[in-house]
Order: sequence, then C-alpha cells, then structure tokens
Amino acid sequence: MEYFIQQLINGLTLGGLYALIALGYTMVYGVIQLINFAHGEFFAAGGYVGVIVLNYFAGRGLMDSNPWLCLAASLALTMAYCAFLAMAVEKVAYKPLRHQSRLAVLLSALGMSIFLQNALMLTQGVFDKPYPGEKFSGGLVFGDIRISVLQMMIVGLTILLLVGLNLLVFKTRIGMAMRATAQDKIMTSLVAISSNRIISLTFAIGSGLAAAAGIMVGLYYGSVRYDMGFVPGIKAFAAAVLGGIGNITGAMLGGLIIGMVEIFGAGYISGQYKDVFAFIILIAVLYFKPTGIMGENVDDTRV
Repeated sequence: MEYFIQQLINGLTLGGLYALIALGYTMVYGVIQLINFAHGEFFAAGGYVGVIVLNYFAGRGLMDSNPWLCLAASLALTMAYCAFLAMAVEKVAYKPLRHQSRLAVLLSALGMSIFLQNALMLTQGVFDKPYPGEKFSGGLVFGDIRISVLQMMIVGLTILLLVGLNLLVFKTRIGMAMRATAQDKIMTSLVAISSNRIISLTFAIGSGLAAAAGIMVGLYYGSVRYDMGFVPGIKAFAAAVLGGIGNITGAMLGGLIIGMVEIFGAGYISGQYKDVFAFIILIAVLYFKPTGIMGENVDDTRV
C-alpha cells in the first residue's frame, strides 16, 4: 500500500505537468482548429530561460537569501518570454496561412518545431544544463512514503494555474471573447472583437503554461536539454486527444491519466515500456470513444 501511494503521488506530479502542456494544444485547437506541433519547443524554451534566470540570481547570491522569491520571479519572467515568443511565432508562421489549407498550416507548425529546436541547440549547446535546485530539497516522510518539496510545489502550482485558467476562460470578458471567437470568427468581428488579438492571446496563455511546466521539469529532474520538448509534447498532445481535443477539462483529465498510466506501468510492469502504456490507453479509449473522454465541445463553451 505504501508503494502504491508513493506511485500515486509520482503519477499526480507527472500528470500535472502533462496537463499544463496539454492545455496549450487544446486551447489553440479550440480557437482556430490548429495542432501547434511547435508547442513542445515552448516548453523546452521555458526550461532554458528558467535555468538562465535562476543561475543569474544564484550568481548574485539572491538564491541563498530568497530562493522562493527568485523562483517566483523566474516563473513570471519565463512565462512572459515564452508568451511573447509564441505570439511572434503565430504572426510569422501561422497568421499568413490562416486562410490556406490545413495541410499548409500543419507543415508550417512542423517546420517551426524543427526550427525552434535547432535554435535552442545552436544557442544553448547539445549538453544538459544543470538546474540550481538545491535550495528546494527536502520534504515530508511518512514511513516509506516520501513527498518532496518539489512535488508539493509542482502539484500546488499546477492546481493554481489550472484554476486561474478556468476563471479566465469562463468568468471574464476575455474568456467570453475566446469562446465567441472559437464559435464564430465572422460574427465576433461584427461585435468589435478582434479575432487576431484573441488568437495571439490564446497562443500566449498556452505557451506561458508550457513554460511554467518547463521550469518545474528542470527543477524536478535536475537539468534541461535542447530536445526535451519533443517527447513530453507528444505525450501532452496525446493527453489532449484522450481528454477530448478542444476541451479544457478534458485536457486536465487526459494529462492526469497519461501521467498515472506511465508511472504505474513503469512501477508495476516495466520501466522500459513506460512510454508505450500511455499510448495503449489512448488507442483503447479512442477505439470506443473517438471524440475522447470528455468529447469535443461544439457549442458556445468551446475554447
């Protein structure tokens, strides 16, 4: 039972990270029906910007006196940077092709993913960069069950960001504009809603969440790498599809399921096949329910 509870905690941690990344996929798809395959690179860019900012604070001695304040500042700066990066990518790679075929936009997304990954490799190098996470060690121990500070921080931050996103989408005028743009872009322009701005904002919010996940992954695993966005990006996309692409709640649920399946599969069966188990579950669910667990919204609540 203690081993089961430990695996459950690990699964919640990993699933929360997948959920943060999956939200970017599902938000963009909900608004403009685009699978942004460059989204994983925003996650990787967030990890690198986070390590740069934290190392800067550590070099100034600020990590010794105010580690949590430094982490909060690095999260804010990293999320802002990746939000602006995503808006720039949308303007360059996606907006000119908005009225073209979906295949053209898909190829542009794949090309941008390769471009951003190679840009990270050329600017940051091919070797892993260690994270200064020694100030966030420790945790709680209950027998053989250990909950680290980083796990508590990841789960807490994930819940905070997910709640904030739901409030933004369903309780604010900006969220209403997002839902209206997802439903009918032509009608929104008739009521003075700029669909271009809403689409850019959607990219920015999704990439900001992925950037936060990038920092959390860097702290949790101790390092970042230029190609770290590919596999988590694919799994987060699978989580979005599993939950029902275009559905925010579905993306959260899908991320948690993928994380749980991966951790329990590795813990009870074999760690060598941990990436396989998640996709087996995905195929099984889509076989019986092609729209995903939550289904794809097609009414005015979709985003």
